[in-house]
Amino acid sequence: HFAEKHGLEVFEGSMFKVAHDPKNEITICDFKIGSPAAALVVDLLSYIKVEAALMLGLCGGLRRKYKVGEFFMPIAAIRGEGTSHHYFSPDVPAMANFTVSSAISQVLDTHHLMHHIGITHTTNIRFWEFDPEFKKRLITSRSQAIEMECATIFIGGYYRKLSIGALLLISDLPLLRAKSNDSVKALYKEKMPLHISLGEEILLKARQLLDEREKTKKKRS
Repeated sequence: HFAEKHGLEVFEGSMFKVAHDPKNEITICDFKIGSPAAALVVDLLSYIKVEAALMLGLCGGLRRKYKVGEFFMPIAAIRGEGTSHHYFSPDVPAMANFTVSSAISQVLDTHHLMHHIGITHTTNIRFWEFDPEFKKRLITSRSQAIEMECATIFIGGYYRKLSIGALLLISDLPLLRAKSNDSVKALYKEKMPLHISLGEEILLKARQLLDEREKTKKKRS
């Protein structure tokens, strides 16, 4: 959608697809699922000195009041995936960048879009729904969402000094009912254009906020 919208060429390798919009200086990277792939992307981004990054992904909502199709902004992630331990010891929290999160919140509020803010549990277990002990720990932790990348990108971003946040779309409610491939595909088709457009707007807002913050620092010095 991003490439078609802006008339861009898509470059594809073994791990991800990339398209760059030179007008707005925004690049989109579509990578494979899971924390190892997310870690690779964060590491690569840190070497080309990007201003800020935003992950657009799907998550399972863990509250009865949540509805499929609503947005979730994680401000922190439980490090249940393992990959993040290669950056910092387990006692270091995985937090989204504050400035990027502020940009997300401001853009969503501007569009009057229903969204939730809270803690997500990042796991590398694909079929955790069939693990009673895992589900028990998940409920006890009071996580509000579950996915497979956020802890890694937050910790990786902190380690690499990269401002990064996430805007997730609730694709299912796994503690209430099972999802189907058809329902996920339908949701993706319906919401993906909006999700990507919001991502672009959020990155532009994040750039503005980071510039303002830098100017304030210079004035104080």
